[in-house]
Amino acid sequence: MLRILQVASLSGDVQVVAWSGDTPRVVNGVSSTYELAQKAIAAGLSLAQQIEALGLGDEVDLDVAAQSGRLGLPVSHPDPAHFIVAGTGLTHLGSADGRDKMHKAAQSEEKPTDSMRMFLMGVEGGKPKDGEVGAQPEWFYKGNGTQLRATGEDLVSPSFALDGGEEPELAAIYLIGPDGTPFRLGFCLSNEFSDHVTEKGNYLWLAHSKLRQAALGPELLVGELPAHVEGTSRIRRGDEVIFEKPFLSGEANMSHSIANLEYHNFKYDLFRQPGDLHVHFFGTATLSVSHGIKTEAGDVFEIDAAPFKLPLVNRLAVAAETPVAIKAL
Repeated sequence: MLRILQVASLSGDVQVVAWSGDTPRVVNGVSSTYELAQKAIAAGLSLAQQIEALGLGDEVDLDVAAQSGRLGLPVSHPDPAHFIVAGTGLTHLGSADGRDKMHKAAQSEEKPTDSMRMFLMGVEGGKPKDGEVGAQPEWFYKGNGTQLRATGEDLVSPSFALDGGEEPELAAIYLIGPDGTPFRLGFCLSNEFSDHVTEKGNYLWLAHSKLRQAALGPELLVGELPAHVEGTSRIRRGDEVIFEKPFLSGEANMSHSIANLEYHNFKYDLFRQPGDLHVHFFGTATLSVSHGIKTEAGDVFEIDAAPFKLPLVNRLAVAAETPVAIKAL
């Protein structure tokens, strides 16, 4: 199984690393995964074929790179404003429970919440047959590439946030080709990181709660995603593990197919602009906030899952208050 990473060398230069066996090696002739993918599209090759054409160079010790903080995002854009960050929720079996409880107080006993209705629409129509259009999922925007953090970096919650909670899930990364075709580069581990207390206040604040940073694991897993992915979400506070639960993903554990989620994102012309990168978060059913955990600055989020070999680890920090002044011209 091919994995692609971006690793800083000891001199600080970005190296693209291919890892399909026991030994990760530098890919010759490219300085970013973005450049590698562009070359592959232009040549009509897959990523694996393009790597084979370029050849491999020096070995890379990923353990040493991780210890020295040199594992970067699996993909980056030279202009982060052209890296669109979005996702879909209520996509996993069981994912409605926490959201439904959050919003239940505003509903009568007889009337299901909008969250539950959206979830059931996915259960009933989220996996259409080939050639058919399935149920439209919930969709949200998180920002652009300036919001993305690599493993080992802090996830910084705004000073005005009411919560900084983890969301362990899988994400896919796409590059839009010259003719507007979205090319899926691969899948990665992610921490979608949201403000669940703000969301709980009113479900119409979901858009606000999602405008937060997010973290991507270092590996870009190339090819098809396994139907069943099982991992662990963990929070450490000092020497103590205050939360540890399994999380499930992959289509066997989802109410929507990946293809259906992709269609409903890229059906919009504005998301098919040549040269843009996209990362799309696929959702989760495991949240520490649903188990009464209130995170604090300094807590460490750890997310791991097979078939990924490297974990995603980030510390929670809180930004200093920054006054916002609006000026008229």
